[in-house]
This record gives sequence, structure tokens and C-alpha cells, in this order.
Amino acid sequence: MDLNDSTSLAELMSRYVSTETGFGVPKDGWRICLAHEFKEKRKPFQARDVSLSNMIEHVSLGVRYLRWWYRKTQVEKKAPFIDMFRALPLRQIYGAPLGGIGGGSITRGWRGDFCRWQLNPGMYHYKTVIANQFTVCLRRGGQTVYQQVLSMDRPPTLQDWNWGYCGEYAFYHALYPRSWTVYHLPGQNVTLTCRQVSPVIPHDYKDSSLPVAVFVWDIENKNDYALDVSIMFTMVNGSGHKDDKSGGHWNEPFHLEKDGESVSGVLLHHQTPVNPYTLCIAAREKSGQEISHQTAFSPKGTCSTLWSDLMTDGRLDSPKDSSPPTHKGEEVAAALAVSCSVPANNHNSVEFSLAWDMPKITFGSRERIYVRRYTRYYGTKGDAAPSLSHYALTHYSKWEESIDEWQRPILQDGSLPAWYKSALFNELYFVVDGGTVWVELPEDADISGGLRPEDGGLPAQPDVVKEYGRFAYLEGQEYRMYNTYDVHFYASFALIMLWPKLALSVQYDIAGSVVQHDPTERLNLMNGRYSPVKTWGVVPHDIGDPGKLCIIGYHDALTPSLCFWSSSAYCGGLWLASVCMMCKMARVLKCESVYQRYRDILERGRAAFDKLLWNGKYYNYDSSGQSLSNSVMSDQCAGQWFLRASGLGEDDYQAFPKEKICSALKSVFDLNVMSFAGGQMGAVNGMRPEGVPDRSSVQSDEVWVGVVYGLAATMIHEGMIEEGMHTTEGCYRAVWERMGMAFQTPEAYCEKGIYRSLAYMRPLSIWAIQLALNNRPNHNKTTDKDVGQG
Repeated sequence: MDLNDSTSLAELMSRYVSTETGFGVPKDGWRICLAHEFKEKRKPFQARDVSLSNMIEHVSLGVRYLRWWYRKTQVEKKAPFIDMFRALPLRQIYGAPLGGIGGGSITRGWRGDFCRWQLNPGMYHYKTVIANQFTVCLRRGGQTVYQQVLSMDRPPTLQDWNWGYCGEYAFYHALYPRSWTVYHLPGQNVTLTCRQVSPVIPHDYKDSSLPVAVFVWDIENKNDYALDVSIMFTMVNGSGHKDDKSGGHWNEPFHLEKDGESVSGVLLHHQTPVNPYTLCIAAREKSGQEISHQTAFSPKGTCSTLWSDLMTDGRLDSPKDSSPPTHKGEEVAAALAVSCSVPANNHNSVEFSLAWDMPKITFGSRERIYVRRYTRYYGTKGDAAPSLSHYALTHYSKWEESIDEWQRPILQDGSLPAWYKSALFNELYFVVDGGTVWVELPEDADISGGLRPEDGGLPAQPDVVKEYGRFAYLEGQEYRMYNTYDVHFYASFALIMLWPKLALSVQYDIAGSVVQHDPTERLNLMNGRYSPVKTWGVVPHDIGDPGKLCIIGYHDALTPSLCFWSSSAYCGGLWLASVCMMCKMARVLKCESVYQRYRDILERGRAAFDKLLWNGKYYNYDSSGQSLSNSVMSDQCAGQWFLRASGLGEDDYQAFPKEKICSALKSVFDLNVMSFAGGQMGAVNGMRPEGVPDRSSVQSDEVWVGVVYGLAATMIHEGMIEEGMHTTEGCYRAVWERMGMAFQTPEAYCEKGIYRSLAYMRPLSIWAIQLALNNRPNHNKTTDKDVGQG
């Protein structure tokens, strides 16, 4: 298949039978018919997928891991930070997540389901809550003529509701941080467009932290008579977790008027002992519209009363009192409806919001309480949900103006293909849905690691961290380690270009950790030896997991990985690039003696690197001389990539000859890209010179999506734009259009059958491609604000 023929994209919409295009839906983005079924079904990599040869080689690791896994899961009753026996199955259902950065996230699937929850920091709950729905009611001449749950499901509960909407009349369109779902109502000549808006705005450190999203429903009546239309939003008090039935939860209606604007809704107080929170469904009061509610109903059984209540007159009873606390084993839900008139051949709109307020959080260890970033503006009392809802409903149009201003230069760039525009913005979902936490710096915090400024260290509370807080995101939803630094190395481009103060905050945390020392001996799962938890002067792998955040720790890689037993193209190249950077810093600081020292190291290092690794076409995998040391590694030019991204790589700051870099990249393109899977799946990590994948380790015959994006950026920096874009396109179309992994881009996949670690940090490196495109010679650049640099 020619990647440019958009066959896979057309397949996503092939079952759509309507001609309706929706209200204000953009051209660019990821689009799929609600009736689509992905043909390709993949399974997660698990321990049984390790080859026999690798299993024999690493049998002692397997035994150590099994013992550790058993203790963690069966004795301590905790979730391991990597679970090799219970990997997430692939659910091809996810859409754009709701909410801003670091306040928790709720994902709404492309079929409209509320199906992925991360309210407790870093801990995911994959449960579709069937009662969380939007329902439409059409009335003419005082009679209800149509009432439908906008869901294709036919659940065994809530049987009196009208389920089974025909998905062939609807499609979903995502251009993060917004999405649109277009529903044509069969036989009614009415089209609904639900626009979902979250406050994810580059260079904004206030609204981008808010745990809230808005749903704007545009109603198009194409009949020659008027209709009264009601949209009902139902929500369970909870997330489908077992604690929904723990008892003590209660709902209450509210009304808030401020600055001449009013909102009304229902608060759903979830009273768990740890990390309690309040959900809030709300609507904006507008002239000619009526808001009504049902404070509490049971989301079990037939639920005929609520359904009949809406059908009778398009409104709900709106009791004024709060609901009593639930008993143990009991669940409670709430409903909110907005009614309006839509004239013949005309349009109207209604606006809902969903907010959640969990201001104080503790992690698994419960050693201390943290407060989320948004509490700087809304307080820590847990009573912010009405104000959050009011602010969102009265300010979302400004959010959209900012989003349009940011995205417009890229979307209007005719030199960029449509698939790339979708990939660039939609991969940003992970900034919100990566188990992300953004917390205020406590007054007594000291991030310096104990080394004071007068001794060459950091301040206890650097100004950037005091002003912008502390930020952390998981390596992946399945690999629960925060700020994994070798992966952040790739993903950091998204933060650097869009929220640079958060990128700086991460750097301060890591820098402070380098000088920390914890001599406590701990078993290293990988090699079976005991070693200190943290050694002074060493960069940590991560800053902890959701069970114990901000305690520096080394988490072992638990799969046999790409190991370097001698000088290697990857590590050696990065080391040379670092020496180059030291030369640059010395010049900036006007330290000529330091410059000369590192310049000498660079000269000798370059010569040794070439002598040991260059084979005339590319850099060998390593210099061990073993049978596979001449494998072609896709990421062999990573050092040059970072030099180019930093504005270096030439003249006094050149580590690698340009002709050798271009030759190496051409070899990677010819072998790792075009000789793998017909050139349609990106670049395989390792390829033999004869054109077959290197299968010597678990990871060598995988495609790592984030690495592919970094490779493509390197190609573009070196003028290989067509090759870079082709390489990227293969990954995007495989993940988003064929495998059904939208909004859960994995760390890795093999040519057939297997994927590993869904919803992973590294693919944020796609923003490195945009940086490379911005830096093209003679490129007609827009302003820094437009392209998202700063």
C-alpha cells in the first residue's frame, strides 16, 4: 500500500452512511465512524513472549522478578510498577482525555463512553461507566417525538432507556485538545455536534491546570418546523471503582451567579477516606433555555422514572434538597438537562461542563499531603467545583481562541500533510493523560539535594519551581515510574516548546537529585546484586512511582534490553554531543581554559568514535566485535539529533562529520525503514546489514514510536525531509489507523501480533519533528508564539 493514498484513513469512515459533516468540525484531525471495527487485533507482550534463547540467558532475572512480583501483589497487595504477567489488553476505544494538566484525567472514548479514569494520582482505572451518558429528547407541539441515549451500547441494566443508537450515522473527530462527535438522528432531520474542549493551552500556567472540560452541543434543525430539544447529561458519583459502593457518598444541586453569568448543576461528593473528591456536572444559563436536574437516581435496575420524567415534558423534576448519604453497597448518580427551542431550518446550542475537585492528594506511601497546582487559584477546601464550572463555561471561548491561534500556523501550512497535523496535536494527549501530577511546592520543601548554592548547588526553592510548581508524568500508564529521565529525553520537546517552565521545573528536580545519596542497600532485579538506592553524582532513572513519589529510586528495566558491552553508537554519540555542549557552555560563560579542556576531549573522542564504530556506511551498533556488533541501530545518530535541536552540530561544535551522518541516516532509511514491513511501519530498532531484523533481544526487533519520531527529526535536520516524513507516517498510520491505538500510543510494537506498554511517554518526541521543520533553511517562520517556542 502506498502510504500517501489514505486507504487506511478512508477505512475508518467507510461505514458512515450520512452526508452530514457537523457544525464547525475542522478538516484536519483523526476521524472515525462510530460503527467502525478495527480488523487488526494485537496482544500485549508478556513474559511468555520472551524467546527461549533470551529466557535461558536471563533465567535468574526471571526468578528474581517472579519472587518480587509475588511479594508485591500477593503479600503487600500492591500494584507492581511494571506487571509482566498482567499487561493491559488492547481496547480500541479511547478518545481525547478531559481536563487540564496535572489535576487528574478522565478519558471519553470515541464512541462517547467515559472509560479511563486517573483521579488518584498515577493510578489508572479502566472501567466504562455505562450510566454516564448524553441523551437527546425532541419535542414538537408539546409531544415527545424522539428520545435516544447517544450510545451504541445495549447494556443489561437501565433497560427502560432507549439504547442502541445506530453508529453508522455518527463520527468522531479529534484535534487535541478538542474533539467533535457528530450525530445525525435518523428520520428526524436533526444533526447534533458535541464539541469537547479542555483547557490545554501552550504557555498558560493557570487555566491549563484546571480539572474541567466543556461540552458544547450544536443543534441543527433542518426541518421546516420548530423543535424543542433537550440534552440530558447523566453521571455516576464515582468512577466505576469498587469504592463507589463504599457508602457515604451524596449529591446536591447548586446555583452560582457571578459577574452577571449564572450556572446551575449537581455536585457529586465522593467521600473516600483517601483522596476524596467532588464531581460536578453543570450548565450555563442562557436566555430562552431552561436547566433542570435530578439530584439522585440509582444507576441500577430499569431506571424508568428518570427516563419517563424527561420524556413527559423534556425537563427533570429539579428537587431542591441534597440526597442522603449512600449506604454500603449502594451507588448514586445525578442528571442534568438543558432545554431550548430550535427554529425551523436553524441552529441553537447548549453548554455543559464536567469538573472534578480533588485538591489534596497523597500517594501510596501517604508520607505527606500535596496540593495540586489549580488550588493556587481555587483553594484547598474541596469546595471549588461550582467556581471551576462557572469559570469554564464563561471562559471556554477564550480557550478556543488561544488554541486556534496556536494551531492555525501549522494547520494552514500547505507543505505539511494532513496525517502529520493529526499526529502532532493528538499525541499531546499524554501531557494530560500520562498519570500527570502538577503540585505546588510546599513551604518547607528543599529540592537542592543538600548541596547549597555557596558550594555550587541549587537554592532550596528555585524561583521557577516556587512560581510554576513541580511537574511529573509517568513513563507510561503501564510503566508507572515518574519522570523516567532516559524517556523524558525524547518526550521533553513537547514541554520545552509548549510549557518551558514545566520543563525547567523537571530539570531542577533531576539536578537536585543528582547530589543526593542514599546508601541503603537494595536488590537490583536486573543483575541480582545489592547496591545503594542512590549514589551521589549519578542521575536517577526516575523520581519514584505513584506508591512513593519524590523519593529518588532506581527502578530496574525488567525486560532483557539493548545492552552495550563496549563503545556503542548510541551511548558514545550522546557522550560526544555532551562534550560538545560543555564546549558551548564554556564559551557562553567565557571560560577559555574550560573550553580548551573539553575541546581536547572532543577531538580525541571524535577520532576514537570513528575508528571504533564507523564501517564506511554507518556506525556499528557497538565495537565488541561480536557477531551482531555490526547491526544497524535506528537511533545511532541520537547525539547529532540533540546537537541540531540545540542549534549546534557545525563548525566549533561539530561532533560528527556531516557526510557520515547523512550516510548513516540513509542506511537506516534503506534498511530499518524500507526493508521492514514494506516500509509501512516506521523504523525497526535493529536491522542486520543483509536486511533482516536483529532478533537478538526482546527490544531489537521492535519499533519504538518515540524513537522513530526522533529519527525522523534527525533526518529533517539533515535535509532528508521526504525520508523523515515517510518514516513518521508509517508509525502514525500503523498505530492510529490500523491497530486502533488512538490516544494510547504504545512504547513498542513488532511487525506482527505484539505491542508493549500502551500509553507511553516517548511519542511526545513528535514535537522534535516540528522543531526540525521550523528550523529548515529558508523556512518562512511564523512568530515564536505561533509555533509554540519560548
